[in-house]
Amino acid sequence: MKYNQLTKEQRHGLNVYVKLMGAANHATSRIHRHLKDDNLTVSQFAVLEALYHLGPLSLGELVRKILKSNANLTTVVDSLERKDLVRRDRSGTDRRKIIVHLTDSGEELIVRVFPRHAEVVAKEFHFLGGEEKADLIKILKKFQ
Repeated sequence: MKYNQLTKEQRHGLNVYVKLMGAANHATSRIHRHLKDDNLTVSQFAVLEALYHLGPLSLGELVRKILKSNANLTTVVDSLERKDLVRRDRSGTDRRKIIVHLTDSGEELIVRVFPRHAEVVAKEFHFLGGEEKADLIKILKKFQ
């Protein structure tokens, strides 16, 4: 079926989807560009940021927080552990559960990087007024 054979609702849905994904991809690449300065990937930053703001988390909790697969998260945590930015400990109550903690080096890094990240995000969305941002948040929450 060709595009012009779709219903008006299907064409509008596709157009919204393409614009939403394009905007998200564009913003993501611009916002996360600064992470290269500290040799971090987006996923590594997400883990450090979650641990910084939420404290030690199990691997399962991290998977849910940063929306990555369990296998991918293990790779990310492995790389952070090699850099001495996180450490893993077995839970005292459930030996099957692995808890991930920030190391002192990890905390020093995220304390330095996070404010810069917040500033980059603010600048990326500067063209939207406060009411527009609130409206966009309301619209995007409908996807959840």
